[in-house]
Amino acid sequence: MAIFNRVYCPHCSKEQNIYDENLKSVDCPRCHKSVSIKANERNYFIEIYVGRIRKRKKIGPSRVLAETVEKKWLVEKAENKFLDKKKQLNIRFEDFADEYLEVHSKVNNKSWIKSDLASIKTLKVYFAGKSLHEITPHMIDLFKQGMLKRVVKGKVLKQTSVNRKLACLKSIYNKAIAWGKFTGPNPVEQVRLFKENNQRLRFLEKEEIAKLLVNCKDHLHGIVIMALNTGMRREEILGLKWRDIDIKRSILYLHNTKNGDKKEVPLNEQVKTVLIQTRKNPQSEYIFCKEDGSRFGDIKTSFFTAIKKSGIKDFKFHDLRHTFASHLVMSGVDLNTVRELLGHKSLQMTLRYSHLSPTHKQRAVDGLSKQMDTIWTPSDRIEKVSTEHVTTNI
Repeated sequence: MAIFNRVYCPHCSKEQNIYDENLKSVDCPRCHKSVSIKANERNYFIEIYVGRIRKRKKIGPSRVLAETVEKKWLVEKAENKFLDKKKQLNIRFEDFADEYLEVHSKVNNKSWIKSDLASIKTLKVYFAGKSLHEITPHMIDLFKQGMLKRVVKGKVLKQTSVNRKLACLKSIYNKAIAWGKFTGPNPVEQVRLFKENNQRLRFLEKEEIAKLLVNCKDHLHGIVIMALNTGMRREEILGLKWRDIDIKRSILYLHNTKNGDKKEVPLNEQVKTVLIQTRKNPQSEYIFCKEDGSRFGDIKTSFFTAIKKSGIKDFKFHDLRHTFASHLVMSGVDLNTVRELLGHKSLQMTLRYSHLSPTHKQRAVDGLSKQMDTIWTPSDRIEKVSTEHVTTNI
């Protein structure tokens, strides 16, 4: 239990909690300037801990009132009123996880089946029977440790997969707090995630592209060409409808991208040729579809077969998007244009391709040299220097 006065630095607005009533001034921890504590500008708070839960309340300029409220809180704590409230929120983890999946994930996450559903199944098994308040950072660290020993389909679970489960757990607690179902701090905040290396950049050389296209079956051939020439994601391509295409203007319209934005994709001649040669199924609105007109659910098997026949290793469909971007950069296209074509909101994601243009720095300084050459070596001076050089030699 404590009472403190909160002061703000007039120079940088950094706040400090002052527990010593006799202090007249303090140094700001941010700008290190002196901050005077004025008697007529006091701003009292009280705080109390119930287990791991810290409760704070702003009282105002009166210390007497703060002490009165403090005594009242002590009485309530003694009467277990805080504990009674905690019991009212005794929600089992698996019950709230199901609610989170239905109310949040299915509504806001398009890929909830591949991401949240799998993580929540694992979390529910591990934390079964525990309430939200019973799960501690130590338990989560034990979960994190145990997941590294887990074998799925003959392979040990990767650190990135464990991080996805921890991220899901953190989101569950954030929603529990936002919905008033959990009153404590998020326990996942105190658990360190594994450091990830997201810089994997696998792309096809021109010879590999030719081999892959030869081994693609009819329905896959057009899909791969679309990916190689637009950088679109697999789900974006499989969800394409004929009404999304404007051949005359050479534009393709994406209405629902991964980022949730609408996007216009420019079409080159290769893509337009594929679209023109693709026969429209009268029973379907989709460009790439099965014989009965239904949408392709997945092309993983046929794509893997084509990759294997081509002798290409360590390559996924999403790497076609990397291939698109990589060849743009190697052909001299600037990174900001590549960013726009990929639909990245920031340049940070696109910077992974910068090293693929080994001459772009040289071109940059060469361009500066040509521009500045006219400033410090004008033509008449060059002629004068050349004349003097010849005269001296004679």
